[in-house]
Amino acid sequence: MLTYHNLSGYLKSKYHGKVAKICIDGGFTCPNRDGTCGFGGCIFCGERGAGEHINPLGSIRSQVESYFSKQPKADKFIAYFQNFTNTYAPVDVLKRRYDEALIDPRIVILDIGTRPDCINEEVVRLLAEYNKNYEVWVELGLQTANDATAQFINRGYGRDVFANAVALLHKYGLRIVVHLIIGLPGETQADVENTVAYLNQFPIWGLKIHSLYVMKDTALEKLYHTGAFVPQSMREYIDSAVYVLTHVDPDLIIHRLTGDCPKDLLVAPDWNEKKTEILNTITSIMEKNQYTQGIFF
Repeated sequence: MLTYHNLSGYLKSKYHGKVAKICIDGGFTCPNRDGTCGFGGCIFCGERGAGEHINPLGSIRSQVESYFSKQPKADKFIAYFQNFTNTYAPVDVLKRRYDEALIDPRIVILDIGTRPDCINEEVVRLLAEYNKNYEVWVELGLQTANDATAQFINRGYGRDVFANAVALLHKYGLRIVVHLIIGLPGETQADVENTVAYLNQFPIWGLKIHSLYVMKDTALEKLYHTGAFVPQSMREYIDSAVYVLTHVDPDLIIHRLTGDCPKDLLVAPDWNEKKTEILNTITSIMEKNQYTQGIFF
């Protein structure tokens, strides 16, 4: 029984084989790190800007070449500019860096992780040019529709900025993937429900659902050690994730259902490492209740 539309199923159906992701450090920074709209980044974000799993090997081209030198067992590939804000530069710089990654005909998807406040018409026009020859995804870190929470986590923009970015990306026919975090400080199930209702207003294509974990050397770690932040239980997370799946658009592509943190950087919760158990439990609950994605949309 197919309970939700996962990314692997989408890729296999469209590209008729295995599609692997090349995670790339594009050498960018972030506007709420360099002082443009703040310092320090979001409270849960580490010094690698969500690129803790990436091993940067010099230039973008060398990172891609190194990946292919290991003869990965896949038919097609995604060039994923993952960490920090990968549209935060003049368009000539962006084009040069994207081109540096697209060096192999087996790369069929250009995936750009960024922020809504770093989306403008000039950037979107550039991405639309790539969309003529590649499938282009633009990932936006909304995390929550609650602007009070957003301010507390130092996101650096209001949800109206998100709405404007989505409208612009959709105007140019680009696929939009939104990040949502369950378990943010001070949030309740009502906040999760409100965020889902907010997202359902927009023409987004994909969704990444993250569990919130505490990573070493972050502002969130300081809150955790003082007792100001207590992570939710695994069951609370799973129940909220099931709510999201059953209430979002049934046509969305679900890119992920939990968060990954390197073991040596994880402070809490310990259940974050139980990825297989989390995914299996979500599927089990969906099947037991005969739930499918968007059944309550």
